[in-house]
Amino acid sequence: MRKEVGGEGEWDPDWERSKEVESGTEKMMEKLVGLAGRVRQLKPMIERTVVSQEFSAAAAAGVGTARSYSLPDLPYDYAALEPVISAKIMEVHHSKHHNAYVTNLNKALDALDKAKDVNEVIALGPALKFHGGGHLNHSIFWTNLCPPDTSQPPSPDSALGKLIAERFGSMDAFVTQFNAKSAAIQGSGWGWLGYDKARKSVEFVALSNQDPLEASTGLTPLLGVDCWEHAYHMQYFSDRPGYLKSIWRCINWQNVEHRLQAAMA
Repeated sequence: MRKEVGGEGEWDPDWERSKEVESGTEKMMEKLVGLAGRVRQLKPMIERTVVSQEFSAAAAAGVGTARSYSLPDLPYDYAALEPVISAKIMEVHHSKHHNAYVTNLNKALDALDKAKDVNEVIALGPALKFHGGGHLNHSIFWTNLCPPDTSQPPSPDSALGKLIAERFGSMDAFVTQFNAKSAAIQGSGWGWLGYDKARKSVEFVALSNQDPLEASTGLTPLLGVDCWEHAYHMQYFSDRPGYLKSIWRCINWQNVEHRLQAAMA
């Protein structure tokens, strides 16, 4: 609708432009409010982490309260994954790196609670994603691992075994693809096996930095392998392919199966 000027049937272009600006501003604010809401949704995303029955108590310790998170205890000793992953790597990885993500996530959440306007909320998005993703990813990773002498691949007749065969052809083909694509990650990141609830299938995804699988793709995380150098460099140096080849000896397939069953329920 246009406004007449002086009752003479003339149109006021300035009035029209002001209405266009108002309309554009309203749309922009809607987007900003939506972004703010998205940032605040990171908390429940972290809390919805699916954990195995055996390690639920330990993982729950990592989920934390509505306002803070804590470093979860490992379900095994630092030396339990040797010789695949050294005790020193596990100690530094867990007590230093993971702990830093938890500490900085709590700082970001505290700043979020104190944010005075939408701009301050949006500015916290990268920190929440990075440190929240780091905490979430590692909390899954620890339970995906087990001592080498207890790791047992899934049965071909199990739900997990069947889905892997349907998607990748065989377990060997899956491992080969997982290793190749994870080794090819530029810089730092994670290799993931996720469950697609809509298609009822499993998929491999490689993500950069600490991007969380579910928030980034909608897939439910089943198995994640940390491809940051801090996960292997003290033992494997720059040999990421060697680390990836060895880590399958420590995969807790029972945990992966539990995650799948929970996602399918």
